[in-house]
Amino acid sequence: MDQSNYSSLHGFILLGFSDHPKLETILSGVVTIFYLITLVGNTAVILASLLDSHLHTPMYFFLRNLSFLDLCFTTSTVPQMLVSLWGPDKTISYVGCVIQLYVYTWLGSSECLLLAVMSYDRFIAICKPLHYFMIMNSHLCLKMIVMVWSISLANSVILCTLTLNLPRCGNKLLDHFLCEFPAMVKIACVDTTTVEMSVFALGIVIVLTPLILILISYGYIAKAVLRMKTKAGQRKAMNTCGSHLTVVSIFYGTVIYMYLQPGNSASKDRGKFLTLFYTIVTPSLNPLIYTLRNKDMKVALRKLMRVPHKSSKKKRNWKS
Repeated sequence: MDQSNYSSLHGFILLGFSDHPKLETILSGVVTIFYLITLVGNTAVILASLLDSHLHTPMYFFLRNLSFLDLCFTTSTVPQMLVSLWGPDKTISYVGCVIQLYVYTWLGSSECLLLAVMSYDRFIAICKPLHYFMIMNSHLCLKMIVMVWSISLANSVILCTLTLNLPRCGNKLLDHFLCEFPAMVKIACVDTTTVEMSVFALGIVIVLTPLILILISYGYIAKAVLRMKTKAGQRKAMNTCGSHLTVVSIFYGTVIYMYLQPGNSASKDRGKFLTLFYTIVTPSLNPLIYTLRNKDMKVALRKLMRVPHKSSKKKRNWKS
């Protein structure tokens, strides 16, 4: 049998943390808890923002998309990961691995671009508040979301196709707990420098370009905030942007460390834990970060849970 087709017929073995069985037991519990938090938290954000008419604004439209993205992102990996952690069966079919690779890369790229779109929304809200709803109309918001998903899909197709076309010479042991780009590249039996540099270049476009746009947006926002005459206005603006900045810092910090290193110089165990962090922990933190600092979202969640609360007499505009 041709060895190059071996993995295609028999799938892959995800080693994960099999060298540390006690750690796998602990991680299975941790992953389960964070996954449940992710499911409940993000579903609550989506339902609360849909059911409360006050939250039918561009900011919450993008937040709903972020929550939906986080739900899909974790669900594409966690169920299979838990199966591997709970039992001795570490295998994943070739088709399952390919689907996971494409979907995981697509959703991860989408989050990079969506965070940039959300920063533009905050820039318009603070720097051009009188024209906010005229600029951020429903047509533009929809076009932005379609652009985010389309560009990310194209990036996933290119990156994953390059990776899957690498010959593996029968190698089927993936030193990871999911089918991810660095693990797939490491089992190739040819020089992967060209592919790695191609992916590095795509990473610059998909990761660093949105980050630069985010920093530019917040540069203008900082100038606008400093020109505000009242402390209340400054505080409201900072609260509006604080949640988004926190999410950006957590997400981009781990992604840049993991992927924008030619040759994948990160140690394998550190890489696994970082992947676990932005795959499991970050999506569970996002709804908490946005709701804890967001007065309107707290009110909407109380309505969703049917908890009595004092309604605000002030007219709702954009708020954090």
